[in-house]
Amino acid sequence: MAFYRHQLANGLQIVAECHPEAYTAAIGFFVRVGSRDEPPQWAGVSHFLEHMAFKGSEGRTADEVNRSFDEIGAHYNAFTGQESTVFYAAIVPEYWPQALELLADLLQPAFREEDFELERKVILEEISMHEDEPPFGADDKCREVFFGSHPLGHSVLGSLTTIGALTPGDMREYWRKFYSADNITLAGAGRIDFDQLVAEADKWCGKWPSGQVSRQVSSPDGASGWVVLSKPTATQEYLVHMTKGPMEDDDFFAASLLASIVGDSEGSRLFWEFVESGEAENANLRYLDYEDTGIFITHMICDPGRAQRNLDRLFELYQQLVREGITEDELLQAKSKVSSGIVLASERPRNRLFAVGGEWLYHKRYRSVREVLDKIAAVTRDQICDILQRFPLNTGTLVAIGPLNELSRPEAMAAKTEDGRQFVPRSENRHSVP
Repeated sequence: MAFYRHQLANGLQIVAECHPEAYTAAIGFFVRVGSRDEPPQWAGVSHFLEHMAFKGSEGRTADEVNRSFDEIGAHYNAFTGQESTVFYAAIVPEYWPQALELLADLLQPAFREEDFELERKVILEEISMHEDEPPFGADDKCREVFFGSHPLGHSVLGSLTTIGALTPGDMREYWRKFYSADNITLAGAGRIDFDQLVAEADKWCGKWPSGQVSRQVSSPDGASGWVVLSKPTATQEYLVHMTKGPMEDDDFFAASLLASIVGDSEGSRLFWEFVESGEAENANLRYLDYEDTGIFITHMICDPGRAQRNLDRLFELYQQLVREGITEDELLQAKSKVSSGIVLASERPRNRLFAVGGEWLYHKRYRSVREVLDKIAAVTRDQICDILQRFPLNTGTLVAIGPLNELSRPEAMAAKTEDGRQFVPRSENRHSVP
């Protein structure tokens, strides 16, 4: 495999990890815009815009877009997050130029009034379903409390109010600002000829305008909160806990291994303590990194009658981790598990597309599979224990949604970090949701 990069005159970045022996190819446009970039009155516009892209351009209708992708057998989709919007396709190699043309066309939507109103109904229904179906928006509610006024607390979907008030003109203005060529990375992976990729990109994207896009970056402290929301129709209790994690690049792999040790879906501490024992249907810990912070997120689903006992035990385990750290055997097992997963995933160009495109969009760098494996192998127990001291897991915000009216805050849930920084409770309220 070989890595190549190029920049068009308008600022569009083009990167690719080319593998001449691969059986497939994958390409995607990575736009550096997400829910954190939205003004409050336009909350949800990034995700709505992603939907509108598939409604067609001035030269294609929605039916023509979908039919054209189907005709080349492409596996195509898009997704919106807090910091990016990605449009991608995985195809057999002989059809990637056609897929590139179609994806480029998606990024130039027509914003037709009739399509806008039709898709608005779809988004409003999606928001309602998000609130009505388990886990009843628990992640968004926890993020809102934990991040407070920081833009990472914004919901990707937005609200019924903001989506209901949005106009095609608003969306077009937002698109002009953030979908400029120099705010986009075109990435490729698999069996792709890079010179041809550059030529095709220049053909379809070379006339896109440039812009002056900036993002407000400020590291949030993260609040301490304890929120219990009663949902009488729920049959299980849904628990989401969020606390601050590292954002430094040197800590990324150590934090990822810590999350695997503590809360992987199989073989982790939370798995053996809660899932294998039958105390919870699900219990996991994830680490996520953003441009200006990192977070650890715990999810648990359990019978309401076990919720208090499980919460008490969860924070006892987290307190123990702060006190004792992890073992060398746990670290060795996590390294093997995570490394194996990376190698297995790397055999699919679509997976490498997201790794290559994401790294370039945020950090303007390329990391080969070999480099990633070496970084994982170099992590030490002391590094992970240091992270636990700087970012103790038994602090932060918890949101519970289910049939219970109240839950008591565990004694092991600390109100301050080891260095004495106080977490000021943002919310202690308990109320019902319909």
